[in-house]
Amino acid sequence: MPLVLFDLDGTLVDRQSALGDAVSTLCRAHAFPADVEQWLMLELAVRANPGDFSRLCTVFDLEAPATQLWQEYVDLMSAAVICRPEVLEGLARLRTAAWTIGVITNGAGDIQRAKLARTGVAALVDGVAVSGDLEIRKPDLRLFELAATRCCVSLTDGGWMVGDNPTGDIGGGHQAGLRTIWLRGRSWPSELPAAHHVVDDVTDAITILLNETE
Repeated sequence: MPLVLFDLDGTLVDRQSALGDAVSTLCRAHAFPADVEQWLMLELAVRANPGDFSRLCTVFDLEAPATQLWQEYVDLMSAAVICRPEVLEGLARLRTAAWTIGVITNGAGDIQRAKLARTGVAALVDGVAVSGDLEIRKPDLRLFELAATRCCVSLTDGGWMVGDNPTGDIGGGHQAGLRTIWLRGRSWPSELPAAHHVVDDVTDAITILLNETE
């Protein structure tokens, strides 16, 4: 059974479109001033973890506990993030075609797993590796090894990595001995070897993978 590892944010789901909704709703619920919302949007633009909310409470001298705000953000973000039906259908087709499917993602474990569960992706994959599990981040090879292990396969058998981050996903995939598919959008580092395929949407990547098994 061939292996494919997918990135989560920016690949299977659109984190950026959900971020504004989650932050705005959180700030309205607590009647936070506009500068709190602006601070959160800036600080959480790339990633979010509980420490961000500890710093928020310190910077703005907020009374609400940081742990409470983090949990509210996790709930709001997981509710706001969606995985398009055609992406879920594509994952289901890969399973039918006997692919082993994993998710490898940077981020805090609780929020990433909440997204996977709420979007329906969790039910369609064999294993998940989150950077918060080991306190390491892609492109660290150990995270790729963990993802393969949780899918009950070995990286030595090869496979594919699909993602939007040139260094973390494609560079990391190359280091792990995987073939790669890049979702274009970010600037490509000149020193990075090219991906095996470049696509505009993850559904195009799924089509490539399905054609590999026809």
